[in-house]
Amino acid sequence: MRTLMLIRHAKAARPDGRIRDHDRPLVERGQSDAPKIAAYMRGHGLLPSRVVVSPAKRTRETWALLAPALGKGLKATFDERLYDASPQTVFEIIQEHAIDCPALLIIGHNPSMHRLATGLIATGDLDNREKLRENLPTSGLVTIEFPFDDWTRLHAQAGRLTHFVTPKLIAAAAD
Repeated sequence: MRTLMLIRHAKAARPDGRIRDHDRPLVERGQSDAPKIAAYMRGHGLLPSRVVVSPAKRTRETWALLAPALGKGLKATFDERLYDASPQTVFEIIQEHAIDCPALLIIGHNPSMHRLATGLIATGDLDNREKLRENLPTSGLVTIEFPFDDWTRLHAQAGRLTHFVTPKLIAAAAD
């Protein structure tokens, strides 16, 4: 079994033309949302063995807020190709970085994260699949399990959605 965890970066400053898109930082909501996702991951045993992150400021800051909950010594690889990537590029990055990795976490950007997630999922909770098809919001976590031990077998519609979580869904479940 292989597990892929995809996280869209936390809420960042809106593009305003004053700073490069690559340098947009997280806003207060993003700084509070990312630790909620980290706590959820820890609480549900969603602990990656490898992490690959886009080098954009907002993804690096998201990782910095997630990392303390996911285990000491877990270091991220920053891959420039994740910034402004196509779903196919993310797919290739997964196959490259996950060779001997049972659980891979990718922190990146939309629309590629959303498109990749929906393209890889064949089964899983129908309500969550429908929610995910609508949108992968900031700080959204998608966890997909694959019934093989070799990432080279990864292909479209191969996985089962096991978790689709956002800070709003966590808050709604707590009410």
